[in-house]
Amino acid sequence: MRLLAIIPARGGSKGVPRKNIRPLNGRPLIAYSIAAAQEAESVDRIIVSTDDDEIADISRGLGAEVRMRPAALGADDTPTRDVLQHVVTGLAAEGYRSDAVLTLQPTSPLRMAQHIDEAAVLFAADPQADSLVSCIDVPHIFHPRSVMRKDAAGYLVPFFGDTQPTRRQDKEPVFARNGAAIYITRTDRLKDYVFGGKLIAYMMNPDASVDIDVLDDFAVAERLLRARA
Repeated sequence: MRLLAIIPARGGSKGVPRKNIRPLNGRPLIAYSIAAAQEAESVDRIIVSTDDDEIADISRGLGAEVRMRPAALGADDTPTRDVLQHVVTGLAAEGYRSDAVLTLQPTSPLRMAQHIDEAAVLFAADPQADSLVSCIDVPHIFHPRSVMRKDAAGYLVPFFGDTQPTRRQDKEPVFARNGAAIYITRTDRLKDYVFGGKLIAYMMNPDASVDIDVLDDFAVAERLLRARA
């Protein structure tokens, strides 16, 4: 399977300014995703998609190929799928075609090459699968059948209106996407979605699933990275 890795990294960020290149444990945040893709045996080609010259220069210095995207694809509400399609379409015009696209958000620095390769093997083993997403187990206290809401009088009632199980073993396993650690999408399905269709899960542990969203997340990620050393 020819797997194209795309790392979407725009210059703007409302939560943490210049987040994608902010230092984390002495390296730009994006460096961790680039390194994971470079070390993964399953990845055929690595592209950083950005609208920012500084991110482009840093990414090239780290050994990644860069494709500049138009400003229209750098807004807060730009769908990731449009960014991926921009890269895929440009490469196709040059004669390069992949079987699947691996999306690696730079905000997942604890994701490693091992995770990418395991996910790629899992996806390749199921020719019927359209896409893959990395997941974590939902703790039983946050299980959908344990969630409550307030009724019109302000009293708590089961969200789904049925009897709530109290024992963990009575709740079926449920899963949640772990930020944006790993997406794999068959290239010919990108016109429809990044993840969808016949979707399979690649399970990751919570420590590897840290998603950098606010400034405090940098401290959490740095502590975990140092613990790995």
